[in-house]
Amino acid sequence: MRFRRWSLIVTAIVLLAGSILSAQRVVHTPDGRPDLQGMWLNNTATPLERAKDFAGKPSLTDAEAREYEKRYQLDRTAALTRDTPEFELDVAGDLDTYEPGRHLPGNRTSLISDQQDGRVPALTPEGQRRLTEQADRVNAHYADGPENFTFAERCLIVANSSIPPMLPAFYNNNVQIVQTPDYVAIVSEMIHDVRIIPLGRRVHLPAAFGQWKGDSIGHWEGNTLVVDTTNFGGKTTVRGSGTGLHIVERFSLDGPETLKYQFTVDDPSSFVRPWSGDSVMTRSDGQMFEYACHEANYSLGFTMRGARFSEKQEGTQSPQRPQSPK
Repeated sequence: MRFRRWSLIVTAIVLLAGSILSAQRVVHTPDGRPDLQGMWLNNTATPLERAKDFAGKPSLTDAEAREYEKRYQLDRTAALTRDTPEFELDVAGDLDTYEPGRHLPGNRTSLISDQQDGRVPALTPEGQRRLTEQADRVNAHYADGPENFTFAERCLIVANSSIPPMLPAFYNNNVQIVQTPDYVAIVSEMIHDVRIIPLGRRVHLPAAFGQWKGDSIGHWEGNTLVVDTTNFGGKTTVRGSGTGLHIVERFSLDGPETLKYQFTVDDPSSFVRPWSGDSVMTRSDGQMFEYACHEANYSLGFTMRGARFSEKQEGTQSPQRPQSPK
C-alpha cells in the first residue's frame, strides 16, 4: 500500500511538472492572453473525410500512413500534370509549391472527429437541391460570362482558406495571426485575404447582412480563443451549406510550436446533423508572399475567347467545364 501511495504521488508530481513546463513554454501577451501571433503552416495529408479505402479505420499504421502520403502526392501531381496544359504549368503551375504535409498525430484518417464513419453527414433534400443547382449553373453555362467561373478562378475568394472552417488547400497554406486586446486578424496566404475578428462584440450583425466570409466575433474561454461565425451570404458554401450556416472555431496553443484548431459546422437546413473536426497548425519560420492573383490573370479573357471560337466551330452550345484535378 505504501509503495502504491508513493507511486501515485510521484505520478501526480510528474504530471503537474509537465503541465507547469507546458504553461511556461506558452508566451502570453501583456494583457495575459496566450500569444497566438506569428506564422503557422496549415497543411496536412489527413483529408477532411475518411477515404472509402479506409472505411472502418479511424487511424493507420506508420507504414500505411507513409505509403498514403507518398501515393497522395504522386496522384495529385500526376492529375495536375495531366489536366493542365504544358504552358500553364511553366507559367503558373509550379509543382514545387505543392504542400502535401504529413498525417496528423496518431495517423488519423479524417479531420472529422465526431462522426463514426469520418465523413460529412448527409445533406437534407434542401441542401442537395442547392448543391445540384450550383453545379448545374456553373457547368451548363461554363464560359458564358465571368460570373459562371468559380470564385477561385476569378481570384475573389477560396472557400475554406480564409472562410471557416480553415482547411488545407493545394498550396499556399501559410496563415498569419495578428492579435491585440480588441481584435484578432487571420491572414491567409491563398488569395491574400484577411478575416478581422472583434473580441468585444457579443451580438452578430442583423441577419439581412450576409457576407462572403460571414460575420465572425470572438471571445476567450480560459486559454482558448473561440470564434463564432454566422451571416454567410448565398455566394459561399461549405459542402452545400446555405445562409443558415453557423461555425464555431477554437484556437489553443499546445506548446510554442503547435496551434490546435477545432471547428463545428451546424446548418439544420443543409445537413442532417452538426459535424465537427480538428487539426493542428505548426509554427513556421517561412515568409508569406503576396498572392497577386489578379495581376496578369488573363485566363478569364482567354477562356471566354476560346469558348466563342469553339461555338463558331461546333455550334452555339456552351462548352462543358474541363475536368479539374481531384
